Amino acid sequence: MQFFRLLKYAGKYKKYLILCPLVMIGEVIMEMLLPTITASLIDKVIPESAASGNITKVLLYGGLMLLMSVLSMGFGMAGSRLSALGGMGYSRNLREAIFTRVQRFSFKNIDKFSTASLITRLTTDVNQTQNLVMMLVRMAVRSPLMMVMALIMAFRMNASLMPILAVAAPILLTAIIIIMSKAFPRFQIMMKKYDALNASVQENLIAIRVVKAFVRATHEKEKFEASADDVTATQRAAEKIVIWNGPIMQILMNSCIIALLWLGGGQIIGGTMQLGALSSFIQYVMQILMSLMMFSFLFVSFVMARASISRICEVLDEEPDIVNPEKPETDVKDGSITFDHVGFSYSGDKNNLVLSDVSFTIRSGETIGIIGGTGSAKTTLVSLIPRLYDVTCGKILVGGKDVRSYDMHALRNQVAMVLQKNVLFSGSIKDNLRWGDENATDEEITAACKASAADDFVRSFPGGYDMDLGQGGVNVSGGQKQRLCIARALLKKPRIIIFDDATSAVDTATDARIREALRSHMPETTKIIIAQRITSVMDADRIIVLNDGQVTDMGTHDELMQRSEIYREVYTSQQKGVA
Repeated sequence: MQFFRLLKYAGKYKKYLILCPLVMIGEVIMEMLLPTITASLIDKVIPESAASGNITKVLLYGGLMLLMSVLSMGFGMAGSRLSALGGMGYSRNLREAIFTRVQRFSFKNIDKFSTASLITRLTTDVNQTQNLVMMLVRMAVRSPLMMVMALIMAFRMNASLMPILAVAAPILLTAIIIIMSKAFPRFQIMMKKYDALNASVQENLIAIRVVKAFVRATHEKEKFEASADDVTATQRAAEKIVIWNGPIMQILMNSCIIALLWLGGGQIIGGTMQLGALSSFIQYVMQILMSLMMFSFLFVSFVMARASISRICEVLDEEPDIVNPEKPETDVKDGSITFDHVGFSYSGDKNNLVLSDVSFTIRSGETIGIIGGTGSAKTTLVSLIPRLYDVTCGKILVGGKDVRSYDMHALRNQVAMVLQKNVLFSGSIKDNLRWGDENATDEEITAACKASAADDFVRSFPGGYDMDLGQGGVNVSGGQKQRLCIARALLKKPRIIIFDDATSAVDTATDARIREALRSHMPETTKIIIAQRITSVMDADRIIVLNDGQVTDMGTHDELMQRSEIYREVYTSQQKGVA
């Protein structure tokens, strides 16, 4: 069963999950002895004390009952603490396992689930399983043990009243089975609605500047309300099945009490049963029914958590489609790149290729520009080099070896990418730059920032390199963010560095300064520059012209001006714009 498979993530916290049921045994024993002592107190001790006028024995029995009640409470509190420690430790390890698994996913794997769904699985779904574990370790031993012991004690006390339980128990079990079967699919739907709600919130917060710029707050509010209403409706549909558990249980308990009082009262009048025995018998029956109720609550919790468990297992069972070979290469000799009849499709369908029959060779240390219209697969092309995606057909060589033969960490450590949509993280500027090299010295950081034209504006900030950027780098402009990301990439000192329209937010003068710094500071590094502005690539060693996923030409600026109509048209249109 999937749930028991997940229990392995308890790890070092399993000792708490094992101790909790043992402690609950002590609570059950105390609760089982109390009704018997109560019966003796009512039927024997009190009448004897009343006849003799000595209440010492009554006080002793009362003190014993008080001590047992305190012990029962102590065992219960210890059990609650142990279940909380074990359950929270389990959820911590499970979240870590899911997050670690997600870190191994390729973009294709992440696209399959969506980021919003993965967040829901890491939070809401794990919380559901945590609650189930905490309830299970407390009730899995306590409830059956209490029910068995109470049945034995009640049977020994008066077997003639047991048929009442024989009627009530099957009714309750039937109700539980019906509730489980009806509620589970509704909880599955509810969790999918949670995914949609999280997606709406995530999208809104990421694009909050766009929302405000286009005055679409009302539209986003309505969209959120619709998602929230969907969650509420599906939750209500599931809960209205589950809530029948409580009323059915109460009706059965009250019916049993009425039947016991009727039949037991007749036996007391007939002299075949004493008042204390009937009182204790009712307590044992209540304990039996309470055990069944706890079972029913446990089943309800399982129904609620079952959908979450299934969703968690989907993530843990998902196999990353990009993995290391059995004996991976770890040494990237140089920055040479060869595309050998490469084809790529996001769906894996060879009849629906985004890139088709792409072949070219880049020598180590060359500066290569890539020009192409929107949708020509420029970003897709460079994403294949560090194996963010795998080719559908053909092969790519880096350093003379197929990229699929490398250890992914070793390959990606030698390929730095600076994207148009750059991401910075919470923390100081220095912390963000050290993503490129965690051991980088202050001098190396400053040199990288000077090469990326970032040093001047960083020093103008209060705190300089120690200034906190805030979440996502909200304290810097788009152009400043791009330059910091370029500096971060330079600190990796990679064999290959890829700029995916990475200077689109800086002016042409700054763009030229950055390119000049790259030529002088990184002569042996292969540089690939994707740009919309031809001025950003015209001084490159060679330029690749992409159109509809195919390489239409490759050469220097002068060569392409003579023979590439597409390149010439782009250049002419941009020069007219300058004029």
